[in-house]
Amino acid sequence: MEKYKMILFDLDGTLSDPKIGITKSVQYGLEKMGIFEPDLQKLECFIGPPLQDSFAEYYHMNENDILKAIDYYRERFKEKGMFENELYPGIQAMLESLKQAGHTLIIATSKPTVFSEQILKYFAIDRYFDQVVGSNLDGTRSSKTDIIDYILNLYRDYDQNDFVMIGDRKHDLIGAHNTGIDCIGVTYGYGSIDEIKGASPTYMVSSVEELKQILGN
Repeated sequence: MEKYKMILFDLDGTLSDPKIGITKSVQYGLEKMGIFEPDLQKLECFIGPPLQDSFAEYYHMNENDILKAIDYYRERFKEKGMFENELYPGIQAMLESLKQAGHTLIIATSKPTVFSEQILKYFAIDRYFDQVVGSNLDGTRSSKTDIIDYILNLYRDYDQNDFVMIGDRKHDLIGAHNTGIDCIGVTYGYGSIDEIKGASPTYMVSSVEELKQILGN
C-alpha cells in the first residue's frame, strides 16, 4: 500500500468516541434555548460537522440563536463534556506505530483547537501529533476545506500526494477532494456507509486494523 508521509486525522468519530459528551452538551444547549430533546440518539448528527451548521440545519436557528446555542453548549462541554469520551480500541497502538515509522501526524478537526488540545492531553496522545489544527472559537476556519488548506500551507515543501485525510463523515472527504489530497473514510464512527461511499473516498475501512494496513504499518 501507499505510504503517506503526512497523515491528517479527524478527532471525533475517528480517533475517539465522543457521543455522550457531545450529545449531552447539545441537549443542554437546546434546553437553554427552550427546546427539549430527551433522545440523545437524535443528536448524534451533531458529531463531526461544525456546530453552527448543525444548529442551522436541524433546528433552523438564525445566526444570533446559533451563537447563543453554541455558548450554552460550551458551558457544559468545557466543564465535563470533553471528558465524556473514549479512544477507540487500537488507536494508541496505531499512532505509536505510525510515529515510530516516521510519519508526520496532524489533527484536522472542526472542533475548536483549544478543546482538541485538551482532549489529546487527557488521553495522553498529544505527543504523537506535530500539529493540532481545529476551528477558532469565533467560528472561523470551521470547514474541513479551510482546515486542510491551512495545513497544506504549513507544509508547502511536501507534494499533495504525500497527504491523506482520515475521517468518519462526508465533510472530511469533501474537504480532501476540495484540496486535492487522498482520503480514507472510516465506517466505525458516525457517518453511515452510504454517506462515506457517496463522498467517494480513496479508501474505505471498517476497523482500526484495516486503517493501519492501508497506512502501511
